[in-house]
Amino acid sequence: MSHVVIPANRLPLDGRFGCGPSKIRPEQLTALADSGASLLGTSHRQSGVKNLVRSVREGLGDLFRIPDGYEVILGNGGSTAFWDAAAFGLIENRSQNLVFGEFGGKFAGAAKAPWLQAPDVRNAAPGASTAAEAVEGVDVYAWPHNETSTGVAVPISRVHGDAGALTVIDATSAAGGIDFDVTETDVYYFAPQKNLGSDGGLWFALFSPAALERVERIAASGRYIPEFLSLKNAVDNSRLQQTLNTPAVATLHLLNSQVEWINGNGGLTWAAARTAESSSALYDWAEASAVAIPFVANPADRSPVVVTIDFDDSIDAAAIAATLRANGIVDTEPYRKLGRNQLRIATFVSIEPNDVRQLIRSIEYVLENR
Repeated sequence: MSHVVIPANRLPLDGRFGCGPSKIRPEQLTALADSGASLLGTSHRQSGVKNLVRSVREGLGDLFRIPDGYEVILGNGGSTAFWDAAAFGLIENRSQNLVFGEFGGKFAGAAKAPWLQAPDVRNAAPGASTAAEAVEGVDVYAWPHNETSTGVAVPISRVHGDAGALTVIDATSAAGGIDFDVTETDVYYFAPQKNLGSDGGLWFALFSPAALERVERIAASGRYIPEFLSLKNAVDNSRLQQTLNTPAVATLHLLNSQVEWINGNGGLTWAAARTAESSSALYDWAEASAVAIPFVANPADRSPVVVTIDFDDSIDAAAIAATLRANGIVDTEPYRKLGRNQLRIATFVSIEPNDVRQLIRSIEYVLENR
């Protein structure tokens, strides 16, 4: 099907639909070119970069409507580094980990550290979700807000287990695109290369007072914690508007532009409505199609920011993705480890809803002319 030429009037204006790294808006790149040169290659201990860090932290605080006592913390590395940091400095004895995709499974793996009790791991089949349940002795309840690998999203609600237990949410593909109440969490952490339209190299997290106290207590307990993975180091440096090691300054600049754009358009409420509009168009199309169906069977579990669509065995989804790519529509391939006959399409906030509608028209054209 790669020889099929999609008519120009069916193509989206921007053909980037990848689930990570995501589309970066041209306006962000222009801003980086215009003002980033004064920061790139300069000391991150001086006012220029520190003021940028301050702006990012304040902007994220506004975006997520954090209450008094919560703090925006950042550190070097991405979500992978944060999972290990949490095993060292956030889980006191035992966690409960919900696994319904790749990211949940990776945090569960990090929680199997030898100085911790074996985690209570609750698995769901791909395309389905599972729920947290209070268990005696568990001090961290952890799951993803949205699974990028499967397109499953779950609600965020604090688990009322043992006194002092923390609710810790992986938000890498949800942050900035799905609305929620931050007070239902103690740690809401993410890398910024999805809805937040940035690059890699840093993690960010919204910490509650209880989580900040936990970090301090574990750091003072005598437990061995590598300096790079020390959450106390991250907290202390964040309060100084810096990171332990040199931060990814371009990542900070792109993120700052994106957060200003979202906040300027109405914040998280606006962003969530925009991603819901885009994803609903795809789900409605798949529900009405004779050859496609949403992979996530339960509508309540369907992600508004990552849409996975299964195709009938008579249709080669890989060939569809290849044809789209040949026409400038990129990164609609499925998550490699699922191995399904499907497309996976990001509907992050930077993606124009009309481009999603044009993508649907392009898919229809490919199906009609295969």
